[in-house]
Amino acid sequence: MIEDLAARRLDVDLLARELGNWRTSAHSGPAYQGLADGLRMLIVDGRVPVGAQLPSERALADALRVSRTTVTAAYSQMRDDGYLNGRRGARSTTALPVASPGAATPSVPTAVNLAAATFAAPADITSRAFAHAAEHVTPYLHDIGIELTGVAPLRAALAERYTARGLPTDPDEIMVTTGALHAIGLILATYSQPGDRALVEQPTYHGALSAMASRGIRPVPVAVSSTGWDVDAVDAALRQLNPSLAYFIVDNHNPTGLTLPEAGRRDLARVIADTRTRTIVDETITDMWLDRPVPAPLAASLTTRRDLVLTVGSMSKSFWGGLRIGWIRAERATLATIAALRPSVDMGTPIVEQLAAARLLASEDEVLSERREILRSRRDLLLTLLGDLLPDWQPLPGTGGMSLWIRLPAPMSSALSAAASRMGLEIPPGPRFGVDGTLERFIRVPYTLPDDQLTEAIELLCRAWHAVTGSAGPDHGAVVV
Repeated sequence: MIEDLAARRLDVDLLARELGNWRTSAHSGPAYQGLADGLRMLIVDGRVPVGAQLPSERALADALRVSRTTVTAAYSQMRDDGYLNGRRGARSTTALPVASPGAATPSVPTAVNLAAATFAAPADITSRAFAHAAEHVTPYLHDIGIELTGVAPLRAALAERYTARGLPTDPDEIMVTTGALHAIGLILATYSQPGDRALVEQPTYHGALSAMASRGIRPVPVAVSSTGWDVDAVDAALRQLNPSLAYFIVDNHNPTGLTLPEAGRRDLARVIADTRTRTIVDETITDMWLDRPVPAPLAASLTTRRDLVLTVGSMSKSFWGGLRIGWIRAERATLATIAALRPSVDMGTPIVEQLAAARLLASEDEVLSERREILRSRRDLLLTLLGDLLPDWQPLPGTGGMSLWIRLPAPMSSALSAAASRMGLEIPPGPRFGVDGTLERFIRVPYTLPDDQLTEAIELLCRAWHAVTGSAGPDHGAVVV
């Protein structure tokens, strides 16, 4: 957290750290523009909360070792753009721009979104699933409609799914949630307190980091490199830091696309058991393997202390983001503990959506096979576009997932993201997937958009890269936006 919650003031030293290598934004422009871009991206990414007070101009200038004039000009630019409220010389608060009725809109191209790695729904099958759910909801209408653990058909379908994957599971070892992030939040609320540590991969899913930050939990990173997980490093970190929780994505890791092999899972399971570390395993992208199927769930590798692993899943990546259905697979006693706390958070997941999800799971072989083929084709297109337009970029050799994690020739990810945003392309910078403003040399590029939109997005990304580096890009004709 970079916010003083009591006063809603931003800690100047942590803010400076989150800004990372903001000076690269000024490569082709004034320094204040680079600083304004860096601050704006922190607000847009949610790493700086809306309504928080920025440090004084003098304090931020001292922390960044720049002139006060640079900070003054950056704040002024942000006020003009609608990202700050307040008068010059007074303590300003962060904001998001709101266009007034009749106001002229900026001349920005139509937005192309590389921020979300997700699909549209398989429309026909999803429509039929909801129609089936509407026809079968009647028995539930005679009860109060509150299901803290989930309806029986969906829990049974999920239990069968885990059993088929090598993790024997009963329906009462499943709790249905309103998406995977909701599941993570319930686990954090049950098993952590503000100030606790949580071991995380670096990089990792930014939503999990945000969930931890909102509860005052301090994420402690362990690197995932191009070769994968260093389980010995995980073991050392767990023993030295004794965190309350650990969080891993071992299948088609977001954002790298890597998968932990069977031997690594056995080693990690041993470490979890030996250190008695309660561990969240996020399987949201498990279904999106492209080159080879993923191994059995990590929880299947535990021979003792099976209560330590809570496996989280979701329908959002496999089927549709608009179907807010997730789940926790854990031991019965663990789920009972979470269920006892859940009424203070919410009163369960909508029943019609649960019934639709159960129906969709009956068609998973057809849906997932088609989606994997689409992803393979779009990944090939993305790799071709990068080879043609940005040959110096180095994608990591992931074997699945919905995006590429790419090493840039220079640590300019935040500058690139800011420049792309000004051109109408939304793509989060590398530091959004890490802790303490690192990962400036990386960026995540999803390959979920249709071919024409993906081509347009990469052409815009190429233009943004050459704008921030001051280099001349390959001549591939004008970009149509």
